[in-house]
Amino acid sequence: MNANEKTLNLFSTRVRQMILQYNEVKKENNELYSLVDARDREIKQLQAQLAQAQSDYKSLMMAKMIEISDTDIESAQKRLAKLIRDVNKCITLLSEK
Repeated sequence: MNANEKTLNLFSTRVRQMILQYNEVKKENNELYSLVDARDREIKQLQAQLAQAQSDYKSLMMAKMIEISDTDIESAQKRLAKLIRDVNKCITLLSEK
């Protein structure tokens, strides 16, 4: 084997090695892109869940505020009825004297 044949064999061997490395890197790149796509889908799903949870939270807070208002109205009505009874008692006592 002369020097040219050795150089040519070495060159072809290196080219084959580079092709194999290229195929491995290409496969790894595809896997990474798939992983990134899966993560993007997961992020979108989690963002949708977060938006839904925030909406539910706002609805629950509004319902709680309305519930508190209803309770306040009921307790105010009870206090007012008690005050009216007390005034009626006072009027009755004053009219007896």
